[in-house]
Amino acid sequence: MERHYRALELDKVLAMLAGHATCEDSRKQALALRPMTDFEEVRREMAMVGDANSLTNRYGTPTVLDMKNCDGPLRRAEMGSSLSLRELLDVCHVLKAIRNLASWKRQSQESETSLDYLFSNLFPNRPLEDRLESAILSEEEIADNASPELAQIRRKIRSTQTGVRTQLDKMIKSPTYAKFLQEQIVTMRDGRFVVPVKSEHRGEIRGLVHDTSSSGATVFVEPMAVVEANNEIRVLQSKEKQEIDRVIAKLSAEVGQAASAIKHSYDVAVELDLLFAKSRLADRMKASVPALNNEGRVNLIKARHPLIDPDKIVPIDLNLGLEFDTLVVTGPNTGGKTVALKTLGLLTLMAMCGLMIPAAEGSALSVFDKVLADIGDEQSIEQSLSTFSAHMTNIIDILDKADSSTLVLIDELGAGTDPVEGAALAVSIIEKLRSLGAKVVSTTHYAEIKMYALQTEGVENASCEFDVATLRPTYRLLIGVPGRSNAFAISERLGLTGDVIDRAKELISSDNTRFEDVVSELEAARQGLEKERSQASILRAQAERTHKEMEEYRQKLEKDAEREIEKARAQARSIVEQVKFQAELVMEEIEELKKQKNSADIAQLASKAKAQYRSQMKKLQDMADPVTGRKRESSYRLPRQLKRGDLVIINELNKEGTVLSDPDSSGNVMVQAGILKTRVPVGGLRLIEDQEKKKITYNGGGKSGVSYRDVKASAGRDAKTEVDLRGMTTDEALLELDQYLDGAVLAGLNTVTIIHGKGTGALRAAVHQHLRKHKAVRTFRLGVYGEGESGVTIAELK
Repeated sequence: MERHYRALELDKVLAMLAGHATCEDSRKQALALRPMTDFEEVRREMAMVGDANSLTNRYGTPTVLDMKNCDGPLRRAEMGSSLSLRELLDVCHVLKAIRNLASWKRQSQESETSLDYLFSNLFPNRPLEDRLESAILSEEEIADNASPELAQIRRKIRSTQTGVRTQLDKMIKSPTYAKFLQEQIVTMRDGRFVVPVKSEHRGEIRGLVHDTSSSGATVFVEPMAVVEANNEIRVLQSKEKQEIDRVIAKLSAEVGQAASAIKHSYDVAVELDLLFAKSRLADRMKASVPALNNEGRVNLIKARHPLIDPDKIVPIDLNLGLEFDTLVVTGPNTGGKTVALKTLGLLTLMAMCGLMIPAAEGSALSVFDKVLADIGDEQSIEQSLSTFSAHMTNIIDILDKADSSTLVLIDELGAGTDPVEGAALAVSIIEKLRSLGAKVVSTTHYAEIKMYALQTEGVENASCEFDVATLRPTYRLLIGVPGRSNAFAISERLGLTGDVIDRAKELISSDNTRFEDVVSELEAARQGLEKERSQASILRAQAERTHKEMEEYRQKLEKDAEREIEKARAQARSIVEQVKFQAELVMEEIEELKKQKNSADIAQLASKAKAQYRSQMKKLQDMADPVTGRKRESSYRLPRQLKRGDLVIINELNKEGTVLSDPDSSGNVMVQAGILKTRVPVGGLRLIEDQEKKKITYNGGGKSGVSYRDVKASAGRDAKTEVDLRGMTTDEALLELDQYLDGAVLAGLNTVTIIHGKGTGALRAAVHQHLRKHKAVRTFRLGVYGEGESGVTIAELK
């Protein structure tokens, strides 16, 4: 099967896949991939690749860099051998890669994927990884802290070496010895500290000669004064080496104990790396997961050959095994027939290798037992015999292997021999393959095969579109339309004289001529339908765009209507409150009139009450006419620019509030009305210039004073249904609350709102304690959702 895989260029795709792998073993596995023929196995592998791609798109791709196969060292460690520092470092890198993979999966937060069983077979060993990483600095050096004994030995070595150097430094700087030295330096020979002495003075410095310079002018002498210290250093260095060997043996033993888990986790990590390499390749090719089946059904949507430049490739749509089991592709040379053939075969092999395919979502592919291909460019006339022989050898092999679970792809079937015999042979081969149950796609130039496809059920024509006007192929594959070679049209456009072309047409049989004419008419009809479909698509897109705009406009109108309705409801609530208040005032007036019905001034009082009633009704009528209100408000101009702390009337709500901010760039200010904070345009506010409270005197009625009715009416006009105590001390708040409750009683209010805020709850507790004792309060409660909740108290007055 390798020959067929190479013909379809599967090896090149696998090389691309290997380039995305991050460790040597996964690269080898990528190159060794072969199509799987078990449907369930292919489906499982595709599901894992799809999940890997989904995870990497959300959380990035995990990395397993620097991971090497440690199977050999791990086996030796299991048998008790000591490993080299390089091998221990490789094991450490493997442990780190395993831990990174496991940590990445924990952070992905996906509930369940087909990769879970692989990740669950990763066994990180952080303690061993940390010991290896801290003990080994490089493949040639082990750290001091690898063991307490090693650290102590190295401290002694450094201390002794420092003492020797100090002693020798004093010697070489001494005037007594300086004249005997070649240079005033301390160096080493055979691991022992020495000084360079002139050959003629070597007897002047007592010690051991360890080396001589190449010229013989210098001898390197170890002074007797440091011989003992150098001996001690050599002993310590021997102990150091023994301790290093002991540490390495201990680390190797720990690695040997965990070798089985490390090898298993390494194999899983390599498998995961291959899956993520497939995901990276899919991202590069903009690939998708196809729907798989084992019934020979293929439906490729906007499929692209992965080895052709993405900027130049023309996507194709191709289906097979649905309404027909054999497809005959015709058209001129270089028109894209072979590319279409290879695209189908290569994408099928990729899917069977567990690779996502460069095609649009919704594409479907079948898992075949065998994918057999005979694809090769036509050779020159001199080589035609060998070309035909090679093709026939391949086809004979294909006929021997084909069965009902085989996809057969043949390029230029019957080419390389006599056209009449070649066409007859091609039809016979197709019939034989169909009788074996194989799915067949073949390219050809023969009109006889086109006719066979038109007349045979289960066989369909397809063509690669060619633009005769420009002499260029469009590379579009058209199912159901037979193609033309367009040899006459191409020759005429290239300058061949008309008489030659006319004579050629005369030499064609009448049957062939009629067939080509039918094909031409079909092509013209198809192109006309194509244009109409394109225009219809444009009109449909315009209609959909218009529909979308109308829908957005309708939704906008509905939202505007909802806002207006809500605004009207707010205004209505305000009007109802005003009506209730005015009705209560009228009732009070009636009660007062009843009490004074025997008074001498009854007529004057009645007249005054009627006038006040008419005045209040006129105000209510003005409030009920929002248009009038807007016209009246539009004529109002602020006497000065608003500033923080100003008291204003919010026109829309007919409610008093306090300005909290200066006007912004849009001309809006933040206003607090009770517990409500809202941003209001400056034009929607009225400034309350007289902020002083009117002093009201009451002397029990009479001509010289103010009547109870006038006091109550005045209080009612100025009454507020809420009081804000936030920011006050307890004493200040209770005093303000008493004054407010007196005014509310005079105004005849039944329910009031006391705003004390949430805070620590101290002010709320003091307010509730005060309300329990107040004579004017019938009952009270905390606010509910929409009223301010525990930040306000609603009190009902007697």
